[in-house]
Amino acid sequence: MLNSLPFSGTPIRLAGIALCAATLSACSSGPSAQLPPATISTESVAATDDYVLGPLDQITIHVWRNPELSAEDIQVRPDGRITIPLVRDLVAVGKTPSELEEAIRERLLEYVEQPIVSVIVNEFNGALPNQIRITGSGSQPAGLPYRAGMTVLDAMIAIGGLGEFAAGNRATLTRYNAATNRNDVYRLRLKDLLDRGDASANVALKPGDTISIPESRF
Repeated sequence: MLNSLPFSGTPIRLAGIALCAATLSACSSGPSAQLPPATISTESVAATDDYVLGPLDQITIHVWRNPELSAEDIQVRPDGRITIPLVRDLVAVGKTPSELEEAIRERLLEYVEQPIVSVIVNEFNGALPNQIRITGSGSQPAGLPYRAGMTVLDAMIAIGGLGEFAAGNRATLTRYNAATNRNDVYRLRLKDLLDRGDASANVALKPGDTISIPESRF
């Protein structure tokens, strides 16, 4: 019977091959990919877009020739707003310092002729979508303000390195890909970076990246 149907198993075999190929393709989109090492340059880091204010940022506001309207060390509230003399509940989150200056100036026009306003950021936290988040078995999981030229090594130094039971070489970096409208996941080798000083394991970060550090398996 089998000899009389020499091609009867071909569709099944082809289907099996196709299924395996699809499975391997799906697996290849996981965290097996690795980002290129961060480049080290002696040149100063190029300026980026204006800083965007975030919750808990601390700012100083000066109104020229109106010290009674100025305010020092004002913290942006968790709801994203600030209050200063004559200006109540003004939204600060999501604005650059220049945009906040203009918003305050427009509010003060009702009371002051041609007010000149300046905003200085004293302590940075950054807008939430732009923060670098570190979760899992770091020494201190945290959200860090992104700064130009920031690398994975910078982030790990900021939180005090890996936790006692961290599996650093199984860590991953999740990054939103606007072109595909999905998150890409990359493999990190944090143990090699921190314990061995392997510079090839250091990668550049982008605003909104999330570093996830699992615990070791026992």
